[in-house]
Amino acid sequence: MRSSQEIVQAGRQAFPSPDFSSNGAMAAAVVEDSCAFGSTKYFLLCGLGGFLSCGITHTMVTPLDLVKCRLQVDQAKYKNVVHGFKLTLKEDGIKGLAKGWAPTFLGYAAQGMCKFGLYEVFKVHYSEVIGEENSYVYRTALYLAASASAEFFADIALSPMESAKVRIQTQPGFANTLREALPKIHQSEGLNGFYKSLVPLWMRQIPYTMMKFACFEKTIELLYKYVVPKPRAECTKGEQLIVTFGAGYIAGVFCAIVSHPADTLVSKLNQAKGASVGDIIKKIGFMGLWQGLGPRIVMVGTLTAAQWFIYDAVKVFFRLPRPPPPEMPESLKKKLALQ
Repeated sequence: MRSSQEIVQAGRQAFPSPDFSSNGAMAAAVVEDSCAFGSTKYFLLCGLGGFLSCGITHTMVTPLDLVKCRLQVDQAKYKNVVHGFKLTLKEDGIKGLAKGWAPTFLGYAAQGMCKFGLYEVFKVHYSEVIGEENSYVYRTALYLAASASAEFFADIALSPMESAKVRIQTQPGFANTLREALPKIHQSEGLNGFYKSLVPLWMRQIPYTMMKFACFEKTIELLYKYVVPKPRAECTKGEQLIVTFGAGYIAGVFCAIVSHPADTLVSKLNQAKGASVGDIIKKIGFMGLWQGLGPRIVMVGTLTAAQWFIYDAVKVFFRLPRPPPPEMPESLKKKLALQ
Protein backbone atom coordinates (compact mmCIF):
# COMPACT_ATOMS: atom_id res chain seq x y z
CA MET A 1 0.00 0.00 0.00
CA ARG A 2 1.43 3.35 -0.98
CA SER A 3 1.75 6.26 1.44
CA SER A 4 -0.59 9.27 1.22
CA GLN A 5 2.25 11.40 -0.21
CA GLU A 6 2.80 8.85 -2.98
CA ILE A 7 -0.94 8.75 -3.73
CA VAL A 8 -1.07 12.55 -4.06
CA GLN A 9 2.00 12.58 -6.31
CA ALA A 10 0.58 9.81 -8.50
CA GLY A 11 -2.71 11.66 -8.78
CA ARG A 12 -0.97 14.83 -9.89
CA GLN A 13 1.04 12.94 -12.48
CA ALA A 14 -2.00 11.08 -13.84
CA PHE A 15 -4.22 14.18 -13.82
CA PRO A 16 -2.03 17.25 -14.37
CA SER A 17 -3.76 20.51 -13.51
CA PRO A 18 -2.53 23.14 -15.97
CA ASP A 19 -2.62 26.86 -15.32
CA PHE A 20 -4.38 29.12 -17.82
CA SER A 21 -3.60 32.69 -18.77
CA SER A 22 -6.37 35.19 -19.53
CA ASN A 23 -6.50 34.27 -23.23
CA GLY A 24 -6.87 30.58 -22.45
CA ALA A 25 -3.33 29.54 -23.48
CA MET A 26 -1.65 27.04 -21.22
CA ALA A 27 1.18 28.41 -19.10
CA ALA A 28 2.84 25.17 -18.16
CA ALA A 29 5.75 26.84 -16.46
CA VAL A 30 3.57 28.48 -13.80
CA VAL A 31 1.73 26.35 -11.25
CA GLU A 32 -0.87 28.29 -9.28
CA ASP A 33 -2.83 25.51 -7.57
CA SER A 34 -3.55 26.50 -3.97
CA CYS A 35 -3.09 22.93 -2.71
CA ALA A 36 -2.08 19.45 -3.82
CA PHE A 37 -4.56 17.13 -5.48
CA GLY A 38 -5.81 14.65 -2.87
CA SER A 39 -4.61 16.69 0.11
CA THR A 40 -6.74 17.35 3.20
CA LYS A 41 -7.20 20.98 2.15
CA TYR A 42 -8.33 19.83 -1.29
CA PHE A 43 -11.00 17.53 0.17
CA LEU A 44 -12.22 20.16 2.66
CA LEU A 45 -12.61 22.80 -0.03
CA CYS A 46 -14.42 20.29 -2.23
CA GLY A 47 -16.79 19.77 0.71
CA LEU A 48 -17.30 23.54 0.92
CA GLY A 49 -18.10 23.58 -2.79
CA GLY A 50 -20.72 20.89 -2.24
CA PHE A 51 -22.14 22.76 0.77
CA LEU A 52 -22.67 25.90 -1.29
CA SER A 53 -23.78 24.23 -4.53
CA CYS A 54 -26.48 22.03 -2.99
CA GLY A 55 -27.63 24.42 -0.26
CA ILE A 56 -28.06 27.39 -2.60
CA THR A 57 -29.66 25.56 -5.53
CA HIS A 58 -32.18 23.53 -3.54
CA THR A 59 -33.26 26.64 -1.62
CA MET A 60 -33.74 28.58 -4.87
CA VAL A 61 -36.26 26.04 -6.17
CA THR A 62 -38.18 25.67 -2.90
CA PRO A 63 -41.49 26.85 -4.51
CA LEU A 64 -41.28 24.22 -7.25
CA ASP A 65 -40.26 21.56 -4.73
CA LEU A 66 -43.21 22.48 -2.52
CA VAL A 67 -45.71 22.11 -5.37
CA LYS A 68 -44.05 18.87 -6.48
CA CYS A 69 -44.39 17.39 -2.97
CA ARG A 70 -48.04 18.43 -2.76
CA LEU A 71 -48.75 16.84 -6.15
CA GLN A 72 -47.23 13.61 -4.83
CA VAL A 73 -49.18 13.45 -1.59
CA ASP A 74 -52.60 14.86 -2.64
CA GLN A 75 -53.35 14.12 -6.28
CA ALA A 76 -57.05 14.86 -5.82
CA LYS A 77 -56.50 18.43 -4.60
CA TYR A 78 -53.51 19.44 -6.73
CA LYS A 79 -54.30 18.56 -10.36
CA ASN A 80 -51.06 19.68 -12.01
CA VAL A 81 -48.14 22.05 -11.55
CA VAL A 82 -49.94 25.19 -12.69
CA HIS A 83 -53.01 24.37 -10.60
CA GLY A 84 -50.73 23.60 -7.64
CA PHE A 85 -49.08 27.02 -7.82
CA LYS A 86 -52.44 28.81 -8.18
CA LEU A 87 -53.96 26.93 -5.24
CA THR A 88 -50.92 27.51 -3.03
CA LEU A 89 -50.94 31.25 -3.80
CA LYS A 90 -54.68 31.41 -3.10
CA GLU A 91 -54.47 29.59 0.24
CA ASP A 92 -51.08 30.72 1.59
CA GLY A 93 -50.14 33.82 -0.37
CA ILE A 94 -46.74 34.51 -1.88
CA LYS A 95 -45.00 33.64 1.41
CA GLY A 96 -46.52 30.19 1.24
CA LEU A 97 -44.27 29.32 -1.70
CA ALA A 98 -41.23 29.66 0.56
CA LYS A 99 -42.48 27.17 3.15
CA GLY A 100 -39.73 24.80 4.19
CA TRP A 101 -36.83 26.91 2.94
CA ALA A 102 -34.84 26.63 6.19
CA PRO A 103 -34.74 22.80 6.45
CA THR A 104 -34.18 22.73 2.70
CA PHE A 105 -31.05 24.88 2.95
CA LEU A 106 -29.61 23.24 6.06
CA GLY A 107 -30.41 19.69 4.97
CA TYR A 108 -29.15 19.91 1.43
CA ALA A 109 -26.09 21.98 2.35
CA ALA A 110 -25.05 19.23 4.79
CA GLN A 111 -25.86 16.59 2.21
CA GLY A 112 -23.90 18.41 -0.49
CA MET A 113 -20.85 18.77 1.72
CA CYS A 114 -20.79 15.01 2.31
CA LYS A 115 -21.79 14.12 -1.26
CA PHE A 116 -19.13 16.11 -3.12
CA GLY A 117 -16.41 16.04 -0.47
CA LEU A 118 -16.62 12.31 0.19
CA TYR A 119 -16.97 11.55 -3.52
CA GLU A 120 -13.54 13.05 -4.06
CA VAL A 121 -12.18 11.12 -1.07
CA PHE A 122 -13.58 7.77 -2.18
CA LYS A 123 -12.60 8.32 -5.81
CA VAL A 124 -8.95 8.88 -4.85
CA HIS A 125 -8.98 6.03 -2.32
CA TYR A 126 -10.61 3.46 -4.61
CA SER A 127 -8.33 4.50 -7.46
CA GLU A 128 -5.30 3.89 -5.28
CA VAL A 129 -6.64 0.46 -4.29
CA ILE A 130 -7.24 -0.81 -7.84
CA GLY A 131 -4.29 0.92 -9.48
CA GLU A 132 -3.81 3.47 -12.26
CA GLU A 133 -4.56 1.19 -15.21
CA ASN A 134 -7.73 -0.32 -13.73
CA SER A 135 -8.84 3.17 -12.69
CA TYR A 136 -8.84 4.14 -16.36
CA VAL A 137 -10.31 0.94 -17.80
CA TYR A 138 -13.04 0.69 -15.16
CA ARG A 139 -13.47 4.42 -14.57
CA THR A 140 -17.28 4.33 -14.84
CA ALA A 141 -17.44 1.64 -12.16
CA LEU A 142 -15.07 3.78 -10.09
CA TYR A 143 -17.40 6.79 -10.36
CA LEU A 144 -20.41 4.64 -9.42
CA ALA A 145 -18.71 3.10 -6.38
CA ALA A 146 -17.33 6.41 -5.09
CA SER A 147 -20.63 8.28 -5.51
CA ALA A 148 -22.69 5.50 -3.89
CA SER A 149 -20.34 5.41 -0.89
CA ALA A 150 -20.49 9.18 -0.49
CA GLU A 151 -24.28 9.35 -0.76
CA PHE A 152 -24.76 6.70 1.92
CA PHE A 153 -23.33 9.12 4.49
CA ALA A 154 -24.81 12.22 2.85
CA ASP A 155 -28.36 10.93 3.34
CA ILE A 156 -27.80 10.38 7.05
CA ALA A 157 -26.98 14.09 7.24
CA LEU A 158 -30.02 15.03 5.13
CA SER A 159 -32.76 12.86 6.66
CA PRO A 160 -33.76 14.96 9.73
CA MET A 161 -34.15 18.15 7.70
CA GLU A 162 -35.93 16.34 4.85
CA SER A 163 -38.42 14.96 7.36
CA ALA A 164 -39.13 18.44 8.73
CA LYS A 165 -39.33 19.99 5.25
CA VAL A 166 -41.91 17.55 3.90
CA ARG A 167 -44.13 17.92 6.99
CA ILE A 168 -44.02 21.72 6.82
CA GLN A 169 -44.88 21.67 3.11
CA THR A 170 -47.56 18.96 3.03
CA GLN A 171 -49.29 18.88 6.43
CA PRO A 172 -51.47 21.97 6.91
CA GLY A 173 -51.28 23.29 10.45
CA PHE A 174 -48.36 21.06 11.48
CA ALA A 175 -45.74 23.81 11.59
CA ASN A 176 -44.71 26.91 9.68
CA THR A 177 -41.06 27.05 10.70
CA LEU A 178 -38.19 24.68 11.41
CA ARG A 179 -38.21 25.72 15.08
CA GLU A 180 -41.79 24.52 15.39
CA ALA A 181 -41.36 21.35 13.37
CA LEU A 182 -38.32 19.77 15.07
CA PRO A 183 -39.75 19.56 18.63
CA LYS A 184 -43.14 18.39 17.33
CA ILE A 185 -41.57 15.54 15.39
CA HIS A 186 -39.45 14.51 18.38
CA GLN A 187 -42.37 14.66 20.81
CA SER A 188 -44.70 12.60 18.65
CA GLU A 189 -42.32 10.06 17.10
CA GLY A 190 -38.95 10.37 18.83
CA LEU A 191 -35.71 9.98 16.85
CA ASN A 192 -37.46 7.56 14.50
CA GLY A 193 -39.47 10.49 13.17
CA PHE A 194 -36.29 12.00 11.76
CA TYR A 195 -34.99 8.79 10.19
CA LYS A 196 -38.05 6.72 9.28
CA SER A 197 -37.68 7.76 5.64
CA LEU A 198 -33.91 7.12 5.57
CA VAL A 199 -34.20 3.85 3.62
CA PRO A 200 -36.42 5.43 0.94
CA LEU A 201 -33.96 8.33 0.90
CA TRP A 202 -31.16 5.86 0.16
CA MET A 203 -33.39 4.28 -2.51
CA ARG A 204 -33.92 7.71 -4.06
CA GLN A 205 -30.59 9.42 -3.57
CA ILE A 206 -28.02 6.65 -4.08
CA PRO A 207 -29.20 5.76 -7.64
CA TYR A 208 -29.66 9.50 -8.26
CA THR A 209 -26.13 10.32 -7.16
CA MET A 210 -24.58 7.37 -8.98
CA MET A 211 -26.25 8.59 -12.16
CA LYS A 212 -25.39 12.20 -11.36
CA PHE A 213 -21.66 11.63 -11.03
CA ALA A 214 -21.11 8.81 -13.53
CA CYS A 215 -23.23 10.45 -16.23
CA PHE A 216 -21.62 13.83 -15.63
CA GLU A 217 -18.07 12.45 -15.76
CA LYS A 218 -18.81 10.49 -18.94
CA THR A 219 -20.66 13.40 -20.58
CA ILE A 220 -17.77 15.77 -19.86
CA GLU A 221 -15.40 13.28 -21.45
CA LEU A 222 -17.59 12.92 -24.57
CA LEU A 223 -18.25 16.66 -24.93
CA TYR A 224 -14.57 17.49 -24.99
CA LYS A 225 -13.90 14.60 -27.36
CA TYR A 226 -16.68 15.11 -29.90
CA VAL A 227 -18.43 18.48 -29.38
CA VAL A 228 -16.03 21.13 -28.07
CA PRO A 229 -13.96 22.29 -31.07
CA LYS A 230 -10.70 22.55 -29.16
CA PRO A 231 -8.91 20.63 -26.37
CA ARG A 232 -9.85 21.42 -22.79
CA ALA A 233 -6.37 22.80 -22.15
CA GLU A 234 -7.04 25.51 -24.76
CA CYS A 235 -10.45 26.50 -23.34
CA THR A 236 -10.75 29.44 -20.99
CA LYS A 237 -12.09 28.80 -17.52
CA GLY A 238 -15.37 30.44 -18.55
CA GLU A 239 -15.73 28.11 -21.50
CA GLN A 240 -14.99 25.13 -19.28
CA LEU A 241 -17.73 26.20 -16.86
CA ILE A 242 -20.23 26.37 -19.75
CA VAL A 243 -19.35 22.80 -20.70
CA THR A 244 -19.74 21.84 -17.04
CA PHE A 245 -23.26 23.35 -16.95
CA GLY A 246 -24.32 21.50 -20.11
CA ALA A 247 -23.01 18.16 -18.88
CA GLY A 248 -24.70 18.76 -15.53
CA TYR A 249 -28.10 19.34 -17.12
CA ILE A 250 -27.86 16.17 -19.20
CA ALA A 251 -26.95 14.20 -16.09
CA GLY A 252 -29.82 15.80 -14.16
CA VAL A 253 -32.51 14.61 -16.57
CA PHE A 254 -31.39 11.00 -16.16
CA CYS A 255 -31.12 11.47 -12.39
CA ALA A 256 -34.73 12.64 -12.11
CA ILE A 257 -36.11 9.65 -14.00
CA VAL A 258 -34.08 7.06 -12.09
CA SER A 259 -34.87 8.39 -8.63
CA HIS A 260 -38.47 9.64 -8.97
CA PRO A 261 -40.43 6.63 -7.61
CA ALA A 262 -38.39 6.68 -4.40
CA ASP A 263 -38.85 10.46 -4.16
CA THR A 264 -42.63 9.94 -4.18
CA LEU A 265 -42.30 7.34 -1.41
CA VAL A 266 -40.27 9.77 0.73
CA SER A 267 -42.99 12.41 0.43
CA LYS A 268 -45.76 9.90 1.18
CA LEU A 269 -43.97 8.34 4.17
CA ASN A 270 -43.39 11.70 5.82
CA GLN A 271 -47.02 12.69 5.21
CA ALA A 272 -48.67 9.49 6.45
CA LYS A 273 -47.74 8.66 10.05
CA GLY A 274 -47.20 4.94 10.60
CA ALA A 275 -47.49 3.95 6.94
CA SER A 276 -45.01 1.52 5.38
CA VAL A 277 -43.56 1.45 1.88
CA GLY A 278 -45.80 -1.50 1.02
CA ASP A 279 -48.92 0.32 2.27
CA ILE A 280 -48.18 3.34 0.09
CA ILE A 281 -47.40 1.36 -3.07
CA LYS A 282 -50.61 -0.65 -2.59
CA LYS A 283 -52.62 2.55 -2.16
CA ILE A 284 -51.31 4.66 -5.04
CA GLY A 285 -50.24 1.91 -7.47
CA PHE A 286 -47.33 1.85 -9.90
CA MET A 287 -48.47 4.89 -11.89
CA GLY A 288 -48.90 6.89 -8.70
CA LEU A 289 -45.16 6.56 -8.09
CA TRP A 290 -44.56 8.70 -11.19
CA GLN A 291 -46.87 11.56 -10.19
CA GLY A 292 -45.04 14.89 -10.47
CA LEU A 293 -42.26 13.57 -12.76
CA GLY A 294 -42.55 16.50 -15.21
CA PRO A 295 -41.81 19.28 -12.71
CA ARG A 296 -39.14 17.13 -11.09
CA ILE A 297 -37.28 16.72 -14.40
CA VAL A 298 -37.27 20.50 -14.80
CA MET A 299 -36.26 21.01 -11.18
CA VAL A 300 -33.59 18.31 -10.98
CA GLY A 301 -32.14 19.08 -14.42
CA THR A 302 -31.73 22.73 -13.50
CA LEU A 303 -30.51 21.87 -10.01
CA THR A 304 -27.91 19.40 -11.18
CA ALA A 305 -26.56 21.74 -13.84
CA ALA A 306 -26.37 24.64 -11.39
CA GLN A 307 -24.76 22.46 -8.72
CA TRP A 308 -21.96 21.31 -11.01
CA PHE A 309 -21.48 24.90 -12.21
CA ILE A 310 -21.21 26.28 -8.66
CA TYR A 311 -19.03 23.38 -7.53
CA ASP A 312 -16.62 23.86 -10.42
CA ALA A 313 -16.68 27.65 -9.91
CA VAL A 314 -15.66 27.14 -6.27
CA LYS A 315 -12.73 25.04 -7.48
CA VAL A 316 -11.74 27.84 -9.86
CA PHE A 317 -12.11 30.52 -7.15
CA PHE A 318 -9.96 28.65 -4.63
CA ARG A 319 -7.52 27.54 -7.37
CA LEU A 320 -8.02 23.84 -6.69
CA PRO A 321 -6.53 21.27 -9.05
CA ARG A 322 -9.08 20.48 -11.78
CA PRO A 323 -7.87 17.38 -13.63
CA PRO A 324 -8.66 17.13 -17.35
CA PRO A 325 -10.77 14.24 -18.71
CA PRO A 326 -9.01 10.90 -18.05
CA GLU A 327 -6.42 9.71 -20.50
CA MET A 328 -5.01 6.23 -21.02
CA PRO A 329 -1.88 5.72 -18.87
CA GLU A 330 1.38 5.35 -20.77
CA SER A 331 1.93 1.92 -19.25
CA LEU A 332 -1.38 0.69 -20.67
CA LYS A 333 -0.60 2.21 -24.08
CA LYS A 334 2.69 0.26 -24.15
CA LYS A 335 0.91 -2.99 -23.23
CA LEU A 336 -1.67 -2.52 -25.97
CA ALA A 337 1.05 -1.66 -28.48
CA LEU A 338 2.86 -4.90 -27.69
CA GLN A 339 -0.35 -6.87 -28.19
